[in-house]
Amino acid sequence: MKKSTRKPTSATTAVENAPHTRLVRLDYVNPHAKSVYVAGSFNEWHPAVTEMINLGDGRWAKELTLDPGTYTYRLVVDGEWLPDPESSELVPNPFGSYDSVLNVPAAPAKQP
Repeated sequence: MKKSTRKPTSATTAVENAPHTRLVRLDYVNPHAKSVYVAGSFNEWHPAVTEMINLGDGRWAKELTLDPGTYTYRLVVDGEWLPDPESSELVPNPFGSYDSVLNVPAAPAKQP
């Protein structure tokens, strides 16, 4: 599915953290949001355990430490479940909408 170009926006990046886990940062921009959580297969779809941090000026962020793999998730913005508007991949869910896909790559092999 083609991603939306509408605002608010978000970005997802992964960086190396440890040999078997990766530090993943989710960013979201919405100047009207009062609360933003992340719910996904990595937290058993419990948004309350993964609250994004309000950075000010409508910017939100959350860093997650995840094992390499593919995860599905949604943002919960002021109680409304939404796919990440900047996700490059979406998959249908059983509720008639779409979940965002987060691919966490394995850490690169260390050179001897």
